[in-house]
Amino acid sequence: MMGGRDGSRDGLVRDGRGVTGEAVGVRYGSAAGRWILAATVLGSGIAFLDGTVVNVALPAIGEDLDAGLSGLQWTLDAYLVTLSALLLLGGSLGDLYGRRRMFVLGLIGFTVASALCGAAPSIELLIGARALQGAGAALLVPGSLAIISASFHAEDRGRAVGAWSGLAGVSTAIGPFLGGWLIDTVSWRLIFLINVPLAAVAVVVATRHVPETRDLTSKPRPDLPGAATVSLGLAGLAYALIEGAPVMTPTTWAAAGAGLAFLAAFVLIEARRPDPMLPLEIFRSRQFTGANLTTLAVYTGLGGATFLLVLQLQLVLGYSALEAGASLLPVTVLMLALSSRAGNLAQRVGPRLPMTLGPLVVALGLVLFARVEAGSAYATSVLPSAVVFGLGLALTVAPLTATVLASLDERHLGVGSGVNNAAARVAGLLAVALLPALVGLDTGSPAAFSAGFVDALHIAAGICVTGGGVALATIRTATPVPDTVLADVSHPCHDPCRAEPSPAAPGG
Repeated sequence: MMGGRDGSRDGLVRDGRGVTGEAVGVRYGSAAGRWILAATVLGSGIAFLDGTVVNVALPAIGEDLDAGLSGLQWTLDAYLVTLSALLLLGGSLGDLYGRRRMFVLGLIGFTVASALCGAAPSIELLIGARALQGAGAALLVPGSLAIISASFHAEDRGRAVGAWSGLAGVSTAIGPFLGGWLIDTVSWRLIFLINVPLAAVAVVVATRHVPETRDLTSKPRPDLPGAATVSLGLAGLAYALIEGAPVMTPTTWAAAGAGLAFLAAFVLIEARRPDPMLPLEIFRSRQFTGANLTTLAVYTGLGGATFLLVLQLQLVLGYSALEAGASLLPVTVLMLALSSRAGNLAQRVGPRLPMTLGPLVVALGLVLFARVEAGSAYATSVLPSAVVFGLGLALTVAPLTATVLASLDERHLGVGSGVNNAAARVAGLLAVALLPALVGLDTGSPAAFSAGFVDALHIAAGICVTGGGVALATIRTATPVPDTVLADVSHPCHDPCRAEPSPAAPGG
């Protein structure tokens, strides 16, 4: 690697505690820049790959570990609870203690948890390991983009983020093929065990070639009380929704009450804490709040489709794991191809129109998916639904995420992007926990499951329509959309964690 003007081997200007956000200057085409991109793409790509294949593996997991619907729901939601609750804390820890350090610790934790998932002899141990995976991802996911934003020269940052987004998106595209093939030919356990060698390479590259950076203005204490209360709150509500179907018991009512109490405590802690993980004043922006409510609605539809459709295809239509995973590939392709164009459209006409129409198109895609039943042909049923659904997501996601960041001042960009990312994760959690509970989903027979599947997707479509209405009511027609964030939202597993450096922001 070439030396910098100060003689350092990586081209970074350093001080005694690390690299400040303003002092870095790695260029995009340099050897140092390529190593940084390699580490962050490989690390975040592992998390994205895992997120796309677990849904495909659910029927095989259920059969092998004798798990019912609630066990499969927890296999997804245990991960989402810890990831959603700890994302902002993960970004804060990176800012405070070093982004590379937290990125590597997240990789190690994610890898150990993946090995535990692959070796789990029971559904209960698999669920526990998935929760540990989510905690590791909460350090890994925000760290990848925070490293890029803090390390690259300002003129090259947009190109670096775009390269990260496109390359990491490849893992989203190949995930269903790779996962389905591994499940069909060997075992579902390999979708977790394959993370181990990939993460080992990422750890070596990161420790040897990624410079350490931190925010020298970060508050000295992480918000552990806030992280604990929001985690317990989300876990309590998820337990009540999953275990309370079809009839709530005193235990599930108590879990629901405890979950709400912990979430209320989280709000009080954040309101009174001088250095909160989530500064509540950011929600004074009507546009920021509206954009995040739209995110919650659209990603509830996405979570419901990816969870329930894959089960419908395998349990009712007899698809293999590979066929079911590949069925949603058109959605990923459309997101990769059209998201940047949708962002450019939002710059010309304002984000209000695409953010209003996009959720309506997503809702139409969900209604079409609800017509997929026993005997349906892929070409005339699943494919057209996937195309409509993908068009709706492509129209929505880039303007939505860019609008979130445009509605905040510079010092809140990091935490604002983290909130939007967490909203997408919470939406997935709610989709997996809430939709089956509302319709009394039953996996006892293909006919019973199919009936609940139809009702659940219709409810998800209604939620998306509501999201379009929220966007219409809250998003201004003319909103500046930062160019640098458009490249960060080009695939369904978007993670808008700090598209621009925000030294004063506690999140990531």
